Amino acid sequence: MDYAFDATRTLFGMADIVRRAQANAATAFGLGPRECSYRILASAPYWRLRDYGQHATSPSLLIVAAPIKRPYIWDLAPSTSAIRYLLGQGLHVHLLEWLPASRHTSTNGLDECTLAIADCIARISATRQGEKPLLIGHSLGGTLAAIYAATAPASIGGLVLLAAPLCFQPGQSQFRDALVALLPPTLSEADPIPGSLLSQVSAIASPATFVWSRTMDAALSLADRHALETYARAERWTLDEMALPGALVRQIVEWLYRENRLCRGVLRIGGTLVGPSNLSAPALAIVNTADEIAPLSSIKPFADAMPADTVRIIEYPGEVGTCLQHLGILIGRQARAKVWPDIIAWLKSRS
Repeated sequence: MDYAFDATRTLFGMADIVRRAQANAATAFGLGPRECSYRILASAPYWRLRDYGQHATSPSLLIVAAPIKRPYIWDLAPSTSAIRYLLGQGLHVHLLEWLPASRHTSTNGLDECTLAIADCIARISATRQGEKPLLIGHSLGGTLAAIYAATAPASIGGLVLLAAPLCFQPGQSQFRDALVALLPPTLSEADPIPGSLLSQVSAIASPATFVWSRTMDAALSLADRHALETYARAERWTLDEMALPGALVRQIVEWLYRENRLCRGVLRIGGTLVGPSNLSAPALAIVNTADEIAPLSSIKPFADAMPADTVRIIEYPGEVGTCLQHLGILIGRQARAKVWPDIIAWLKSRS
């Protein structure tokens, strides 16, 4: 099975090229990203730190992008941009962007991602006279942010998790159980994993999420121009694939999804065991109750094991026009109107 899986990498590498070409074609119809301007504050072979810098004296916020897709889902278009919203609320926004993996960076895993976040936190603090930045992440970006926060809780002012899975107990998520059944227990770290391969595996693991509900969302968006445009932009974003480090994919699948090391408190990062008991920084978690990828069961056991009175959970019912419910908290109108004001209030109370 390992040989068969490895043999598909070349084919799916070609699929990445085709899917990116489809995304570029959609750009010709006005569906490309319309991002805010930024400067690069720091960089390394596998990441770079963006500084949106409109409010130099405002509280600093570091976004940890998910490593599985391009980061502009945070800044898809002016009407659906979480970054523009955060800037409009007076925050000094930074974003940690993961670069497409190569043979030279394929062995980067959770240790290297944690070190990258630590480097970004240190650089932001150094430019702000020791201020503790706030940390926020969506999906696996939130998972990485939580892992870092558990290693150095005193370095941040607070942590916000948006649809970020932290607990992977068997039998609690159909997506989790199918994913670990589909992927072999030993993946090679020598080569990058094509993004389209992970997209295909995800669709097989949860067709209800990645196929049927997505199709239904398109149909329900037809009568709403804004919802339809947002849906189309999100669909184009899903085509803009990038390769991930083989080591990172293997560790996420094995250490997190299969073995649940983070929630069990036995995940070793930089020689230190981390888990929910280490995450003493204040935390806010947003859960989309319609999201199979990061359901409440992937958050609550972790939150219950954190130090008392450090975490708050807000449930959000999802909405039409987001392509995938997993993206709703970032690009949904209802999320922006009803959930984000609470997020902003929480952030400002800790700055």
